[in-house]
Amino acid sequence: MTSKIDFLNLSLQDALDLAILIEKEAEERYQEFTEMLGGRYTGDATEFFETMARNEAKHGDQLKDRREKLFKNAPSQVHRDMISDVEAPDYGKPRSYMSPHQAMKVAIECEAKAYSFFVEALKSVKNEEVKALFTELRDEETLHQQMISEQLKKLPKDDGTPDKSDDDLDEPPAL
Repeated sequence: MTSKIDFLNLSLQDALDLAILIEKEAEERYQEFTEMLGGRYTGDATEFFETMARNEAKHGDQLKDRREKLFKNAPSQVHRDMISDVEAPDYGKPRSYMSPHQAMKVAIECEAKAYSFFVEALKSVKNEEVKALFTELRDEETLHQQMISEQLKKLPKDDGTPDKSDDDLDEPPAL
């Protein structure tokens, strides 16, 4: 069950802890996708999800360093049950024969979800330091979307047909 976050009274320490958890959740979800899909060839969707997991981990580490400089080892008041799928891709998104093009579209959706989260949170945040952090994080999500979009343009276009494998079929075959 997800606990509600009190954005009105969120401290900078809590905001950093929240951001770290969001990055960790996204990193873990991308890692799960790489395990689900398995690598087939250089440049496939799995390779892209591995790259996204590394990026989320790097961003999380940067936030941890920042928190440690400001708050040392102060215990966190924010817990994993307070977030759910803020930036992490939905479990139903990966498919067995997903193309890199489709994987990047999933990543753009995730960055857009995170952007929306920070936009909504900023409506309630009163603490100026938290506002500054969330504004920075919101803007980073915009940059991430742009970077992925640029990479997407370099890929061949998909033919528009959804990926289907035997375990992806929603309906039994017609007899």
